[in-house]
Amino acid sequence: MDATTSTAGSEPRSSSIEAVLGHAWATSAFTAADVMSATGLSRSTAIVLSDELVELGWLAELDDARQAGAEYRKGRPARRYALRVEAGVVVGVDAGAHSITTIVTDLRGHEVARSNCTVDPAADSGERVAAVDAAIEDGLRRAGAVRPLCIVLGVPAPVDAQGHSPEGNVFWERMNPRLGEHLRDHGCAVLTDNDANLAALAEGARGAGVGVDSYITVVTGERLGAGYVVDGRLVRGRGRAGELHLLDLVDGVGSARGIAALLRDWGREHRESGGLPESSPLSRLPVDEVDALAILAAADGGDAVALDMVRRMADRVARMSAVLGGLLDVERIVFAGGIAPSMSLMLDIASGIIPGYMSAEPPLLVASSLGADMVALGAMATAIDHVRRNALRIEPSR
Repeated sequence: MDATTSTAGSEPRSSSIEAVLGHAWATSAFTAADVMSATGLSRSTAIVLSDELVELGWLAELDDARQAGAEYRKGRPARRYALRVEAGVVVGVDAGAHSITTIVTDLRGHEVARSNCTVDPAADSGERVAAVDAAIEDGLRRAGAVRPLCIVLGVPAPVDAQGHSPEGNVFWERMNPRLGEHLRDHGCAVLTDNDANLAALAEGARGAGVGVDSYITVVTGERLGAGYVVDGRLVRGRGRAGELHLLDLVDGVGSARGIAALLRDWGREHRESGGLPESSPLSRLPVDEVDALAILAAADGGDAVALDMVRRMADRVARMSAVLGGLLDVERIVFAGGIAPSMSLMLDIASGIIPGYMSAEPPLLVASSLGADMVALGAMATAIDHVRRNALRIEPSR
């Protein structure tokens, strides 16, 4: 039966069966009446297509409604269905410069297993491909799975629609040596995306972007990267939309150097120059332990030197946020990364500064609560969405 053939009614089969499967993904147990209400399909079509999805392996038939505890006065009890979460697993990978995190989940996004390993940022392309491959295999082994339904890779580089990063930039080529093409064949789709884009999708799925139509996620590590969601859609451009080289032109910002990197550099300059008073907790740390987290903690404790650095960074954050937020008129800007949980004071100060840099209502500045898993979580959400949209072309596990 082809995609234009009608089944038990006048609805085109392809769109109808996708509507039933979409309803299954959006809810738990359901009946044909639930499908009718959600999709507008006829009762006969809802039953036929639900049964077909059971045969295909995407749905499971549960105990009927009466057995499940519903009360009926007459008639046959309604048959009940649910998405078969054991139909397969997906893999989300954060292939960062220094470490690789792999999260394996079921089709509802519940974590089944994970794998973490370090990687040399100077590793050549062959070593990097081997490291990512090993991390995926380790995650699948821990999950007891052989074949995933989709793998999504997040990399710290711009990525086009084909999963390629621009040539001519040594770092980008090292981070994404066409990873999706060179991994071993796992029998499924392998997609590659920019890490900030995936972080933005993670915020929309389970973080500070839930219920927000337009927001920006800024990754705050060694370099700043951004993922833009405008009117509910991720903005990709030609693959470089999240690269923030425009900050080179912004007074008081001057570069896309990351918040964590700059705070670390400023703190170590103070430490090495002898510019820290003995009362500062930073003066008692070895130079290589003076980092962004140490500075933010000292500022929270009232240390004057640390507070000065945090205020200096807050002004930089406010200027950057005014440019990005004003350009796209977003509701909020989410700052993500390892230091995000410690950024409250800085963002409070920046929030007080930003109205002076904007004529419009400024965006809300918030810290991400997703922690270091943000990219892997975004990759996982993207993998599930790919499976949901392409389920009729994918063979589920039995």
